[in-house]
Amino acid sequence: MEYKKTYYAKELNTSEGIVVVEGPVSPEKLAEYEFHQDLVAFRPGPQQHKALIEIAQLPEGRIIIARHDQTIVGYATFLYPDPLERWSEGKMDDLIELGAIEVIPQFRSFAVGKNLLIVSMMDDAMEDYIIITTEYYWHWDLRRTGLNVWEYRKVMEKMMNAGGLEWYATDDPEISSHPANCLMAKIGKRIGTESIQKFDKLRFMNRFMY
Repeated sequence: MEYKKTYYAKELNTSEGIVVVEGPVSPEKLAEYEFHQDLVAFRPGPQQHKALIEIAQLPEGRIIIARHDQTIVGYATFLYPDPLERWSEGKMDDLIELGAIEVIPQFRSFAVGKNLLIVSMMDDAMEDYIIITTEYYWHWDLRRTGLNVWEYRKVMEKMMNAGGLEWYATDDPEISSHPANCLMAKIGKRIGTESIQKFDKLRFMNRFMY
C-alpha cells in the first residue's frame, strides 16, 4: 500500500494564546518541539514524546499535534492496531487506529481535541482507510474534569463525531466489559465491500460461540 501523507495546519485563537493544530508531523520536527509535562494520560511525558517520534517513523504512522509556540500541548496518533489486539487479526493494510488523543487541561475548553480530529481528516488519503478507535473509561480523566463516565463518554463521542467517527457495535470482551466503553469508526469513501466485510468479522468474532 502507498502511504500518502499531506501536511495540513489550522490556527486556533484562544485566551491562552494561538494554538497551531498541524500534521502529520515528521519525527524530526517532533524531536525539536518541547513536550508539555501535563501530557501524562498514557505514560510519563518523556516516554510519550519518544513514542510519538517512533510512531511518526512508521510508514503508516501519523501524528497530529496541537502546539503553543514550540510546546506540544495535545496530539492524536494514527497507526496500525497493536498486534495483540483483535483489530490486527484481519491483517488489513487499510485499517488504522486512532490510538491516542490527549490535550493538556489548560487548553481543553478551546475545542483543541475536536480540531486535532478535523485536521487529521483534511488529508484525502484518510478516505483509503477504515479508521477505528477503542474508548475505555479507565483512560478518561474523570478526576480532573469532575465528569462521571456517561458525561465523559458524551464528550468523547461528540469529539470523535467531529472527525466523522461513529459508534459501532462489537462483541470485543474488553469493550463489552463496561457499558461506557465503545468502538467508534469512520469508513473511508474509497473502502471496498471486501474490507467492510472483514471489518464486520473482526467486530463480531464471538457470535458463533454462544
